[in-house]
Amino acid sequence: MKVKIVAGVLEANDRIAANNRRLFDDNDLFVINLMSSPGAGKTTLLEKTITALAGEFRIGVIEGDIATDADARRIDALGVPVVQINTGGGCHLDGNMVRQGMDELPLSDLDILIIENVGNLVCPAEFNVGEDAKIMILSTTEGADKPLKYPLMFQESSVLLLNKMDLLPYTDFDLEKARKDSLMLNGDLEIIEVSCRTGDGLETWLEWMRERVGSRVVTA
Repeated sequence: MKVKIVAGVLEANDRIAANNRRLFDDNDLFVINLMSSPGAGKTTLLEKTITALAGEFRIGVIEGDIATDADARRIDALGVPVVQINTGGGCHLDGNMVRQGMDELPLSDLDILIIENVGNLVCPAEFNVGEDAKIMILSTTEGADKPLKYPLMFQESSVLLLNKMDLLPYTDFDLEKARKDSLMLNGDLEIIEVSCRTGDGLETWLEWMRERVGSRVVTA
């Protein structure tokens, strides 16, 4: 009986996510669902991405957190539309939460919508919100065992950003193992090594974004 309840929740979420997808398509939006464990560097990557692409594309953000608006205030300081969603204890955003957040954003005036999910390596991967791509961040301070311990996150993602590469010499992170195990789980996974602190590798990530969004340029 418990399995049926869980299945029902996911099916209901998928219906809402499909409606979200139609709204995104109607507004010609490229949408990514940014996921990671707490502290891997989601918000910092988001700041770097917005700063680099702001002159090319119009970007909006939905921030998901259990509590506080700290991350939303960081994004607001960059001058882009942002909505904070507090789950009040929930470990992920779902399609309905994102749908409500969309009502507070000028979708028709955006090219890119970035959804920063709640820091968690389990539930965010299970709940589709209507995104074009799931993007995962794994930092070198977390350990190379994460792909095998949390396989669904890696299986569902289009891109794995290996962040904090500048700290690699000071950790025991096994880069080869992390890459091997990630690709074993998802042979189509694109792996990009980055350091948000030094900027290394970020241009490769930005080019990935540019290619997906297309050649649309912000007009006055």
